[in-house]
Amino acid sequence: MTFRDPWLLLALIPIAIAAFLALRRGIRRRPAARYPSLSAFAKEKTTWAVRARRALPAARLIALSLLVIALARPQKVKHEEEIQTEGIDIILALDVSGSMQAEDFKPQNRLRVAKDVVKQFLGMVKNDRIGLVVFAGQAFTQCPLTLDYGILESLVESVQIGMIEDGTAIGTALANSVNRIKDSAAKSKVIILLTDGENNAGKIDPETAAKVAQAFGVRVYTIGVGKEGGAPIPVDHPVYGKIYARNPDGSIILTKIDEKSLRRIAEITGGKYFRATDEEALAKIYREILELERTKFQIKRYERVSEYYRYAAIPAGLLLLLEFVLLRTRLRVLP
Repeated sequence: MTFRDPWLLLALIPIAIAAFLALRRGIRRRPAARYPSLSAFAKEKTTWAVRARRALPAARLIALSLLVIALARPQKVKHEEEIQTEGIDIILALDVSGSMQAEDFKPQNRLRVAKDVVKQFLGMVKNDRIGLVVFAGQAFTQCPLTLDYGILESLVESVQIGMIEDGTAIGTALANSVNRIKDSAAKSKVIILLTDGENNAGKIDPETAAKVAQAFGVRVYTIGVGKEGGAPIPVDHPVYGKIYARNPDGSIILTKIDEKSLRRIAEITGGKYFRATDEEALAKIYREILELERTKFQIKRYERVSEYYRYAAIPAGLLLLLEFVLLRTRLRVLP
């Protein structure tokens, strides 16, 4: 509860002082006449009129206090913000190639962290249609654009490395994503492409796919995941168990992000490139992308005000009216 004009409440101070002085006077008041015995008045009863007249000053002070409160305008203000989020369609393109098993996002691998962050992202959106495209050596739609975030979350969780032949077909993934969103009537069409490698599969060049996205008004945000310098890729060997992928010369293969290509994709489509080196950074990137898109829409901020002055003004008016009527009728004092 707040007051629109709280400074008016200062008027309650003299009212409180007047009430205190009246109470003090009543306590110290001495009788006008002294009698040796009260037996003459023992059977007398105080009438309601006498009691009412005694209560009138208190009622008047209460009425004045209520009027002051009413003038101060008590109200409950609810601040609300309406963001025109309807009209944002987002395709999440997720790399599920073997290199996403790299464990530089300890204690989990890159794909596990990416899936967790995507599910966090789904908890932040509202009224936005989200779809999922997964890719490795090829790309396919795991989930079309939907508002059913529960189903989408379960489909994200079901994504596994090895579900598609290995490789990193960034251009194909981007083209597939554009195909899924190009006919959307949304005001904002967005693709968030996450990968930890460089394009080495598929028949479509990433830059060509980016130009197609630009032609359809699709903005692409690219995310490169992995620590600087790359990381070894664990693989399951049927005999030795967990080992690390090696080059023909025996050296350990380190993942490599084609940042130049990812920056170019974002630049062509009016998006932005991000580099994520840990889980916290990746989660922050998804939040930032969502905010970047939302700021492209008009944000309406408004207040919903509930007025409560009548709950003070009406009793005050009734008390003053009652006093006015009683003093001119039943409680009237003749000269």
